[in-house]
Formats: sequence, C-alpha cells, structure tokens
Amino acid sequence: MKEIIIREMKDSDWNEVKNIYQQGIDSGISTFMRNVPEFEYWNNSKLKIGRLVAIYERKIVGWIVLSPTSAREEYSGVCEISVYIHQDYKRMGIGRKLIEKEIEVSEQNNIWTLQSVMLGNNIPSVKLHESCGFRVVGYREKVARDKNGEWQNTFLMERRSRVIF
Repeated sequence: MKEIIIREMKDSDWNEVKNIYQQGIDSGISTFMRNVPEFEYWNNSKLKIGRLVAIYERKIVGWIVLSPTSAREEYSGVCEISVYIHQDYKRMGIGRKLIEKEIEVSEQNNIWTLQSVMLGNNIPSVKLHESCGFRVVGYREKVARDKNGEWQNTFLMERRSRVIF
C-alpha cells in the first residue's frame, strides 16, 4: 500500500475538504449539518492549529480540525475534533492516522481534553475513537433532527491527555 501523508491544511485545500464534508452530510450518519457552510464561516469557527489533511496518491482523502468548546479561558484546553474520510478510502487507517496526529498537535499546544460528538448510529466512528483512547462520557437521546426530520441520538466521547496531566 502507498504511504498516507498527514500535513497541515491550506486554504487552497478547501474544495477537496468541502467535497469530503458533503459526503459526510450525504451519508446521514456524520453530522446534523444540512449543507456545507461557506469557507469564511467554517474557517472562523475552527482553531487555526490542528487543521490537518491526509494525502493518498496525491489526493486529499481525509481531514480533521479542532473547534473550541467554550470562549471561557478556563476551558481553553478543551476542544472538539471533527474528522471526515472520503467514502472511497474508508477502512484504510486514515482516520486513525489523523486522530493520532491531532492528539500530538493538541498536546503540543496545551490542549488537555479532546471531545467528539457523533450520531448514535455511527458505530464505526465510535469504535475508531475508542481505538485512539477516547471513551464514551455521555449519550444524549433525541438531541436533534437529521436532514430527514428524524430525531437522532448522539454519543459524547472524550480523550484526556496523558502528557499534560
């Protein structure tokens, strides 16, 4: 198998990132978002650190970003991760590589807790996160409606740094 390269995301990667995001929306198990937001909104809602893409055969096949969970200074070390993999490249270890690199980057930047929220029917994502040291800390019933108007449940998972504590 060819090498999977993880590198920092560039603004010029947006079209490929956006296409993978749209696949996640279309899947019905990745997000409650109904449309990919405009780049400016997306860009302003994510941290500038920890924006990573996975490259395979010179193509972006996955991405991961950090979002703040609170504007309060006391929670500056708590971030939410979002990870998306191109539908044609799942089950190749790309998600694991992205999460492992994000853990490294987050700890270098004094982030002590990573959180992730996933739809209750996205069991592969739950298992991926568990394999990277996350644990389920919450289960929310009927927290939001999906694009078809159906109520969905979510898992809240977190990983605490083993380096910072």
